[in-house]
Amino acid sequence: MNNALTAPRYTLWQMIVYMLRLGALGFGGPVALVGYMHRDLVEDRQWISQDDYKEGLALAQMAPGPLAAQLGIYLGYVHYRIPGATLAGLAFVLPSFLMVVALGWAYSHFGGLPWMQAVFYGVGAAVIGIIAISAKKLTEKSIRKDKLLWAIYLLLAIVTVVTESEVAWLFIVSGILVWFLRAPPKWLKRSGLNAALAQATMTPLTPLAGGWLGTIDASMLAQIALFFGKAGTFVFGSGLAIVPFLYGGVVQQHHWLNDKQFVDAVAVAMITPGPVVITVGFIGYLIAGLAGATVAALATFIPCYLFTIIPAPYFKRYGRLPAVAAFVDGITAAAIGAITGSVIVLARRSIVDIPTALIALAVVAMLWRFKKLQEPMVIAAAALAGLALYPLKHS
Repeated sequence: MNNALTAPRYTLWQMIVYMLRLGALGFGGPVALVGYMHRDLVEDRQWISQDDYKEGLALAQMAPGPLAAQLGIYLGYVHYRIPGATLAGLAFVLPSFLMVVALGWAYSHFGGLPWMQAVFYGVGAAVIGIIAISAKKLTEKSIRKDKLLWAIYLLLAIVTVVTESEVAWLFIVSGILVWFLRAPPKWLKRSGLNAALAQATMTPLTPLAGGWLGTIDASMLAQIALFFGKAGTFVFGSGLAIVPFLYGGVVQQHHWLNDKQFVDAVAVAMITPGPVVITVGFIGYLIAGLAGATVAALATFIPCYLFTIIPAPYFKRYGRLPAVAAFVDGITAAAIGAITGSVIVLARRSIVDIPTALIALAVVAMLWRFKKLQEPMVIAAAALAGLALYPLKHS
């Protein structure tokens, strides 16, 4: 029986408190965050069923916007519908938003954040260990011994490593493949026609909308809202997938920031907890202060909120149909494969020498051995190690 139809084992306030805590202490980026939600809400507390979690993960991968934030919104929706989705999403994003705004103020007033390089030297390596363990748990729980899902999982992992990006259309193809193989539709021709019409309708939408939005001459805040609205609407994949899009607009098109400022903004996102995409708050602050940060964050997250709550009722209503279940299984396998591949992609950037490799291996070993070890403690220890080791390596 669908867990969403039974009385919840938690109150809305408990979910809000959990999301506030995750937003304040959840390090590691989108891969780690979706892993924490599974561990805490599905395995440990059993507030959310495995099926509801899989549906949320599949929807988050299908829709544009940041992965972890959309999953958090969906999990809030499971038992408490739109109020739950709204409050869970706000609670998840607010702590990290306040942190990046504070860092933006410090960055603006004290001429940069050179200490970040030392901190990220250690934290970046530790994050790889955290993500690796999270990906392992997701793989064991969702893929199991299913040969078809393993094939999809491995393909997406390889594609992610080779392309160093998440190929969104492969998620959809994976879902359709499992659907057709395990629960073939009765009217393939009609379904194929509908899909073709939807593709023909949506394909030109992104460039046309992007061009139209780009022609509007407005105030700075309006420009920020339009640009970051496009970022939240048209970028698929994890929070990291938004970085190239932001660079093209913020640095190359609008010249709001220079290269060094943009790299520092990405570093801020990586060393603060919560969703990586919250770097938009830091960027917005550097452009136009607190108002810029607020507008940039709202413009980025409102589209992903809408893309989650609008289709959510249909996922809840039809999610147990064999065709939908097969489609979700395929999407989930593809998503977890991409997540696993991203561990290798990120490791190439964060593990740069022997000390960082040792930090990553130590984190894996500790999390493997001590199941209840809290990630914030690991991050704090890695930050101290970075502050100690980085000057020695770069003196």
